[in-house]
Amino acid sequence: MSSQVTDTQPTKGGPEAHPGDQHEIPGFEEHGSFASLKDRIKLHYNVASDYYYSLWGQHIHHGYFRSPSETKEEAQVNLIKYLLELSVLPKSSNVLDVGCGIGGTSRYLAKEQGCNVTGVTISGRQVEIAKRLTLAENPTPETNASAEALPYPPGSVRFIELDAEKMLEYFSSNAGGKPEKGFDCVWISEALSHFPNKPLFFSSSFELLAAGGTSRLVIADWFKAPNLTEEQDKSDIKPIEDGMLLPPLCTADDYVEMATKAGFKVSKGPVDISKDVAKTWDISWSLVSSPSLWAFAISQGRDGLSFLQAFRAMRRGYANGTFRYALIVFEKP
Repeated sequence: MSSQVTDTQPTKGGPEAHPGDQHEIPGFEEHGSFASLKDRIKLHYNVASDYYYSLWGQHIHHGYFRSPSETKEEAQVNLIKYLLELSVLPKSSNVLDVGCGIGGTSRYLAKEQGCNVTGVTISGRQVEIAKRLTLAENPTPETNASAEALPYPPGSVRFIELDAEKMLEYFSSNAGGKPEKGFDCVWISEALSHFPNKPLFFSSSFELLAAGGTSRLVIADWFKAPNLTEEQDKSDIKPIEDGMLLPPLCTADDYVEMATKAGFKVSKGPVDISKDVAKTWDISWSLVSSPSLWAFAISQGRDGLSFLQAFRAMRRGYANGTFRYALIVFEKP
């Protein structure tokens, strides 16, 4: 008898009723072109980032729960700390935070590690929020929202609206015409799964990192388990890819293969922490229990509804072991 967890919805109006149970789970639709997928991703984050902040806070990523009593905010910081532990990132490093969201990790690295962090995101709205939060947390007379680099003692942060597939071109010859290569660390948390051209990301990261054997690529991301059956992929993975606007998910070993081909060497991992982060989506499902939020999602069309229903799919994927979360650190030899 199969132990596969499937969707079960409480009786409408029952004691465990959730607004999501009142709405159908959209059937899977293949994404169009990769260009159109990126447009949808950009629109999604431009529209939804304010809601993300109100629900999740400044760290829009999974929490790493070390004890049952920890809050989601504590668990989110735990994840950053664990990545720092694995990567042994030196103080005052020059960091490129790819897919920086609203800047939570960038600010943490600047404040706690003294890093000088450049955060890039495809969403202009996320850049606006990131700058606003940075200024609110660390206002100084000599800085303003139009400044490129904002002091965040002991380090600094800056945020740039940029398609990550163009980061090598941008930083190799920036708007001022001066080469800007030699980052000590490329840090990417839960963003690479969105990228259609992952080999390009790995090769660009390798080129942007400083030579000398101390540079590193730090990754936290979502993966599918290896060797899934067609039915497992259809029932557990496709709804996540659909709702979260992802091209086909990779396994962690796929990332290792792509990184190795780009010239990297594995330093740590893959470290599978799926069981320690799965609680994130139990909390997230409870956070999206407002009927008004579901009404807003539906007003955004199919993508809005499939996004919220993907929360259910991610909980199921973790429970079934078909959906995974892992950390990997690579070195540039």
